[in-house]
Amino acid sequence: MQGRDRTPRGRLRIYLGAAPGVGKTYAMLSEARRARERGRDVVVGFVETHDRLRTAELLDGLEVIPRRTHHHRGATFSELDTDAVIARKPRIALVDEYAHTNVPGSRNPKRWQDVEAILDAGIDVISTVNIQHLESLNDVVEQITGVAQRETVPDDLVRRAAQIELVDMSPEALLRRMAHGNVYAPEQVDAAMANYFRVGNLTALRELALLWLAGKVDEQLDRYRADHGIAGTWEARERVVVALAGGAEGDTLVRRAARIAARSKGADLLAVHVTRSDGPTSGSDPASLARQRTLVESLGGTYHQVVGDDVPRALLDFARGVNATQLVLGASRRGRLAQIVTRGVGMTTTARSGSIDVHLVPHEATSGRAAYRSRAALTRTRRISGWAMALVAMPALTAAMLPFSFTLPSEILLFLLLVVGVALVGGMWPALTAAVLGFGLLNWFFTPPLHTLTISAPENLLALLIFVLVAAMVSTVVDLAARRSREAARSRADAEVLSTLAGHVLRGDSALTSLMARLMEVYGLSAVTLLERDGESWRVVALAGGPPSTSPGRADTDVAVGDDLVLAVRGRLLDAADRQVLEAFAAEAAVALRQQRLREQAEQAKPLAEADRMRTALLAAVSHDLRTPLASAKAAVESLRNTEIDWTPGDRKELLATADESLVKLDRLVSNLLDMSRLQAGALGVTLVPIAVEDIVPRAIDDLGPLRDRVKGDVRGSLPEVVADPALLERVLVNLMANAVRYSPGEEPVVVTGSWHGDHVEIRVIDRGPGIPPEAYEKVFMPFQRLGDRDNHTGVGLGLALSRGLTEAMGGTLTPAETPGGGLTMTVSLRRVP
Repeated sequence: MQGRDRTPRGRLRIYLGAAPGVGKTYAMLSEARRARERGRDVVVGFVETHDRLRTAELLDGLEVIPRRTHHHRGATFSELDTDAVIARKPRIALVDEYAHTNVPGSRNPKRWQDVEAILDAGIDVISTVNIQHLESLNDVVEQITGVAQRETVPDDLVRRAAQIELVDMSPEALLRRMAHGNVYAPEQVDAAMANYFRVGNLTALRELALLWLAGKVDEQLDRYRADHGIAGTWEARERVVVALAGGAEGDTLVRRAARIAARSKGADLLAVHVTRSDGPTSGSDPASLARQRTLVESLGGTYHQVVGDDVPRALLDFARGVNATQLVLGASRRGRLAQIVTRGVGMTTTARSGSIDVHLVPHEATSGRAAYRSRAALTRTRRISGWAMALVAMPALTAAMLPFSFTLPSEILLFLLLVVGVALVGGMWPALTAAVLGFGLLNWFFTPPLHTLTISAPENLLALLIFVLVAAMVSTVVDLAARRSREAARSRADAEVLSTLAGHVLRGDSALTSLMARLMEVYGLSAVTLLERDGESWRVVALAGGPPSTSPGRADTDVAVGDDLVLAVRGRLLDAADRQVLEAFAAEAAVALRQQRLREQAEQAKPLAEADRMRTALLAAVSHDLRTPLASAKAAVESLRNTEIDWTPGDRKELLATADESLVKLDRLVSNLLDMSRLQAGALGVTLVPIAVEDIVPRAIDDLGPLRDRVKGDVRGSLPEVVADPALLERVLVNLMANAVRYSPGEEPVVVTGSWHGDHVEIRVIDRGPGIPPEAYEKVFMPFQRLGDRDNHTGVGLGLALSRGLTEAMGGTLTPAETPGGGLTMTVSLRRVP
């Protein structure tokens, strides 16, 4: 019996957007029209145009499946008719808003479930979804925007789509679309821009969309390479892998790799350590690896560990697995003889790397000259023991061998064994002495003709020369290893001390005392004193431990820092190497002392400079701006007192109005000056209580007097209460609204909106005036400054400065921003009541 053919599943195509309004539905309809022109059977299952004219125009000529009507709680809703779409059996169906939640009573709770049913029927579907509706990003989006997304869709469903196309738009372009009314109705634009559609929100959402889609692209690329058996590296994206062996050089390698990745913008940084299956790799220090892992992660990279007995193969397998383009390795730490014998990890990896660029980075561990910096590589006891073995053990060995009849090669091997022992104990020079002495003893007692220095057989001469050469090489290697071990320990100690020194540079006021205490602790000193010349004597300016050194001559070691400063230490004499570190400490102590004094001088001078600046600005303001309303009021009063002129009732009324208006302006200016002086002196009384924003805004609008008709309040009662001083907050809003009205065109109202995000409530005063450039934002808050004034008679420029001061006194912030479409938005942010 022949089986029935199963209907192939339809293909899903999704237009992914970073935010509403970027044009997903428009792109979907445009694709549908192109498909119809190519002869494809296309129907519209569900498309939401949101009353956008250009989007609705694209529906003309497309077949639309009627929606299914549902009644819920006294309201009527229309949803996708899934059964009708399946019964129609088109080639392609358009289903908008993939994450939409259906009305109760629908066939499925979620629209993506409707789409799954249509796909199972063998129908291709084109849908749309915004990045904020993906389940894995739900909490991130809420943290960024302050808005919880109730409609979500599992990421896996979107990732399984046959095609995902990102519909992208810069935040500025989207805000311009909104300002032109292409996204929301005009009465909704200001509220939307003040809440969800802020530049920071849109930028973050856009980055989320790009990163999420990049992950999807990586999956597709890896799957394609695996399906086609492609093992080579494709440089679709720069990835830098740094190999860590667990040595001290790893820090240098990580930083070099980070710089390489930084030069390749957008490159990934990955660190990998290869450990052998039978245990840790030789020379690997777990503490160094832990520190280097922290360093990699602080630089934005990731740390990985793989197991492999063949280190070059394991490194390259990892690099090719992550599609790396560059591999950073440290130059070999082995000696020259070892490098001649085997190629090493670096050279082997380079030879097998193929298309991956390999960087071999030199570091201090590869420097041969560093091994000879210290003459005292071994302790005195070991050197004496080595000389004793060379001078005593060689004759003793000769005496012990004389009764026996050994062949010359055996005798040479015994002497070589003793030379190696001397090298291990006493180092190079005792071993070389032992080698020369052994050559003579072997020649005299064991090489025919005996008891002469003559060597009859050439092969015996060659054997003795090889003996001396091998002994010299062994001695050199042992001495070099001892020197390197000692220098490494010393360098590590110095590095730790200097790193501590560098950390103190960023300390606070106690940096000088802490620095000297650390020096005393490191070198086991009893006292560290910083002395400064005071005429003919010295005085102590800083001390750690005690008793102090009262002059440089009374210290065990002292380091001069200039002509007038000396760092003196007591407790023990320091050698030359320690003195270099001590000089670094002394220089830093001088810098710390200088910074401490400069800080003290700056603190003393700051109030004087501020008072002088305020006094100068106040005099300039009083000489000009306060004189104007005073002169107007005086002129009006003098005119009224003039009995020689017979004023009409209208003229008298106008003069009184002029005097009243001038005195009100004068009163406002004086009040602002007094409040600013109280702020500067810290004497402003602030009473913080929970208040409702919707109660304060109407009162502030009423306080504007004739200007109240130019302001439109749009503050909803759903806002939480804020912690503020009611009178001060009202004063702040009055100043901001008056300033906004002054610079707004007559036909454009000033809009006051409110929203809350996390722990703060934001009140925005939005105008459509000329605005100010971003680089001048902070200048508008300086007292006695006016930017962009159309005249020079609008006050002393205290309104915004006072508003910011009052806002900060209440624990809030006042920040300016550009109004999309032109203008300035002032945002007052206050803590909401928990």
